[in-house]
Amino acid sequence: MKKLSLIIPCFNESKNLPALLSKCKEIFASEKNVEIILVDNGSTDDTSQVLDRISTHMSFIRRVKVDINQGYGHGVLAGLAEANGEIIGWTHADLQTEPSDVLIGFNFFQKSPKPELLFIKGKRHNRPILDTFFTIGMAIFETVLLRKPMWDINAQPTLFHKSFFLNWKSPPNDFSLDLYAYYFAIKAGLKIKRFPVHFKKRLHGESNWNFSLTSKYRFIKRTLVYSFNLHRKMD
Repeated sequence: MKKLSLIIPCFNESKNLPALLSKCKEIFASEKNVEIILVDNGSTDDTSQVLDRISTHMSFIRRVKVDINQGYGHGVLAGLAEANGEIIGWTHADLQTEPSDVLIGFNFFQKSPKPELLFIKGKRHNRPILDTFFTIGMAIFETVLLRKPMWDINAQPTLFHKSFFLNWKSPPNDFSLDLYAYYFAIKAGLKIKRFPVHFKKRLHGESNWNFSLTSKYRFIKRTLVYSFNLHRKMD
């Protein structure tokens, strides 16, 4: 039986953690082949204290602490480095997609005779129209620039065999990590499998990048810079 390590980076998510951990307990407590790695990604709120209070008696949960936030990707990478599973990956802590989606993705690996050749990713539905147009624009841009078919790049969950991760070189520390993993999975010839996930509003707080036009502009700028760097490495 293959084992799954799911990384959930948490940056100032203390208000969402009770609902997240309640769902995780309901979904994963009986799954003997799943471990959840919660990364306190340099939070400045009481995320650490909430985790101390709630997760202590959940044997399927492990914790990693990043002292100073260095970006979303850095938090994910810190968790991946501690993962024991044959299948590894990540999702978000904000509950905009259900943690149970991970088991749908994991099932593809369980059924596959060659799980090391799979790359599994959700495909979001029911998103706001403006965000959907943004996703379409970024997908077209990345597909043309990188000459690889790409769609809904930042969708979660993202899952793959650990052997793929062990070959990564200089992955980015920010939200470009999703682009990095997706692009190199295609380049490595992995079979890309997408499945629909229902996208919901955050329960509490705001997205760390998608909360205003200014934040979108900054995200787009960082992504474009990283994309052009990838493009130069291709040539």
